[in-house]
Amino acid sequence: MDLETFEWLLTAPGQELLRIAAEAYADHDGDPVRAASAVRRTEPDAERAAAALTQVSLRVKGVAKFGPEAVQMYFTPDALEQATRLRVATHRASRLAAYAPSSVVDLGCSIGGDLIAFARAGLTAAGVDLDPVRVAIARANLAALGLPGATMVADATTLDLAPFGVAFADPARRSGRGRTFNVDDWTPPWSFVERLQQGASVVKVAPGIPHDLVAPGVEGEWVSDDGALKEAVLWSGPLATAARRATVIGDGGLASITDEDDPYTGAPRPVSDLGGYLYEPDDAVIRAGLVTAVAAGVDGGLLDEHIAWVTSTSAFRTPFARSYRVLEEVPYREKGLRAALRERGVGVLAIKTRGVDVVPEQLRRRLSLKGDNSATLVLTRIAGQGRALLVEPL
Repeated sequence: MDLETFEWLLTAPGQELLRIAAEAYADHDGDPVRAASAVRRTEPDAERAAAALTQVSLRVKGVAKFGPEAVQMYFTPDALEQATRLRVATHRASRLAAYAPSSVVDLGCSIGGDLIAFARAGLTAAGVDLDPVRVAIARANLAALGLPGATMVADATTLDLAPFGVAFADPARRSGRGRTFNVDDWTPPWSFVERLQQGASVVKVAPGIPHDLVAPGVEGEWVSDDGALKEAVLWSGPLATAARRATVIGDGGLASITDEDDPYTGAPRPVSDLGGYLYEPDDAVIRAGLVTAVAAGVDGGLLDEHIAWVTSTSAFRTPFARSYRVLEEVPYREKGLRAALRERGVGVLAIKTRGVDVVPEQLRRRLSLKGDNSATLVLTRIAGQGRALLVEPL
């Protein structure tokens, strides 16, 4: 979609076409061929018809990230895929608002997902991007939701950032060959991020970023949403309040744990014998290197020094880990395991693996499960030896 076509969609005829496209999409249950045929009967211009129908389908997909308001917004396929989930962006904006900066500039605002969150948090925000279409979409999204904010086409690396209280950046992690894990291939590149970190900045990065790239004095925060690890964020200058933080977001709210909650920072990792309970740390906790903080919180230790399973003799509920009661140990070898599961009538089996070379889907097929019972199996190593445990969620 080019800029001219998008701007036409914002006109009265364009809005009417969007309405017609939405009806066609619903009437034909999202079938793109039949919906397109219906839209083309109203709009003979192929590009405008395709743009309207594409917006409708993207709005439907956007609900998963932006909630019901997605049906009022505008997207491009790539920008929607790369956009931050609403709950994650809201957390970041709320944390930034607590610092009460004079303003924030979004250096690569794309379609304005973070600008929306900043505006809702009461921040004075402006966004820039190299792509004129994305800038126009960001502007339209703010207007559609009745939110303040300024946008313009500009090269973030050439801007004078002195007038802004905080700089926010979400470098594009794609090259001409697709997704890249080389920070020098990011746009803007890592050297630009390092310059931003000399002041108050917030930089969203891939959750797999190596810890050694997080400079001293910069806080690395790993964030998960509903159990799925979504991003890492680097907070610099006065915005940094810890070295490492894990934040988990769920339907019950939000919780954070930091290196200051970990009594084992700089000390040997605690290893304990198998207790009556197992704890599976959230991926944000694992990436933040805070598994031992979870162990401390449940009065336990690690099953193995190198594996992210925590065990305890006590039952706890914690937002930072899934909790299980250990029912019994079963044979680790496949033949004995198959016999044990058949003896217990297990026909449905959830398999959790860490520290072992097992593909759960392949193992499940080989076990030829039969029975009316369901179970959860943990396959891991304890003191270097493979172990199999039947557990039940708390």
